[in-house]
Amino acid sequence: MPAKKENNGCGCGSIPISLIIVLLGLGYGGFTQLKNVNISQILPDNLGIEKFLPNNQQNNQQPSTPNLTSAPTQRVPVANSPIPRVISTPTPTTNRQVSSSPVTPKPSPTTNRQVSPSPVTPKPSPSIQTAWEKKQIRGIYLSRYQATNNADEQTIRNRVRYYRSQGINTIIHGVWGNGCTMYNSDVMQQTFGYKSCPNQFREKWLDWLIDEAHKQGMQVHAYFEKGIKIDKNSPIFDEAISRRWIVPGVDKTYPGIEHYVLDVELPEVANLFKKISVEFVKKYPTIDAVQWDDYLGYHADLPGKVDRTTRLTNFVRQMRDEIKKANPNVSFDICHHNPYWGKRYFAADWENWNVDRVFIQTYNDANFNEELVYAEKYEGVAISDNQLYRLKELINNTKIKSVLVFPSSGKPEETAARVKQLIEISN
Repeated sequence: MPAKKENNGCGCGSIPISLIIVLLGLGYGGFTQLKNVNISQILPDNLGIEKFLPNNQQNNQQPSTPNLTSAPTQRVPVANSPIPRVISTPTPTTNRQVSSSPVTPKPSPTTNRQVSPSPVTPKPSPSIQTAWEKKQIRGIYLSRYQATNNADEQTIRNRVRYYRSQGINTIIHGVWGNGCTMYNSDVMQQTFGYKSCPNQFREKWLDWLIDEAHKQGMQVHAYFEKGIKIDKNSPIFDEAISRRWIVPGVDKTYPGIEHYVLDVELPEVANLFKKISVEFVKKYPTIDAVQWDDYLGYHADLPGKVDRTTRLTNFVRQMRDEIKKANPNVSFDICHHNPYWGKRYFAADWENWNVDRVFIQTYNDANFNEELVYAEKYEGVAISDNQLYRLKELINNTKIKSVLVFPSSGKPEETAARVKQLIEISN
């Protein structure tokens, strides 16, 4: 029957020839890639070919969505997610520093701590300091006359800077001498009817000196020149004679110079010095030290052979205590002969004076080596400008803590220049 023959066929006659040509040309590999080809737009909708294609459900969804744009957006987190894992694991520090800019100030203080000490380190560093710079006090004496002739503020400040440039770190300046002060003193006014020595000076000269010295990192020590001794040129000489303030006899400690000793055993004389000292450290509260020298003593050749050691000790200790009460910060120093000579020839038992610092005078060059033994035990040594050839020896002696230079020529600036030359040679 004809109906049965039709059923035995494959039914290919019903498939369009165009589809057969496409399938034969593409083959199986092309067939598997048909999901990427929008063939539904080419073929008629009523063919029902979709059911023969693989993953027909996904292919039906892909054309409806913008795969070209959505695919990259889905890959961004996927592609980036392993990258932070790789970077953050080996280099966590880099991520902290880069990602958080507010954190960067934290390492910056560490950088500042490393840099800021560098300019300070060279100054105290023993490897950089010279032997001269290691001396605690590198001082020069300036007579009270250096403030006379109405030296103005600029002159005084320039003078301080000059000494600093010559390697000096301490100025020991005269503020008292020959029975009068080199500043306006109420005690002098009340006692003698005039307020200072007759020399001309600016009222604020010492304020300028101290201020500039401290700005330069230097110290100022007030030098009580001549101590308790005066000569005939003193403005108080006649009055001291009339008041019987003078110890009988003439003090000839130094050849060619005749001095008269004010007797501090007298309460009136002792009180004068105590009041002057207290007034000074109150008037100049930032002064670093006061210093007395071997003129604080009685020469052994004074007539009568009287032992004044104990009474002089009592006076100095009382004066020192009064100074400390008025200004606890000030240092009370002396520059004297060695303890044996001081007590034996000047009634100066300074080992019992409770002083803060002692500098040994070595002006007698013949006994220099003997004096040096004492100087090594105390705060330092004082030499004159005639002994500067010994400066190298003193600089290299580590037992000598400080060196003070006294310009006996009366030319401190020239002395300071010589000191600098010798320092450079010794280095």
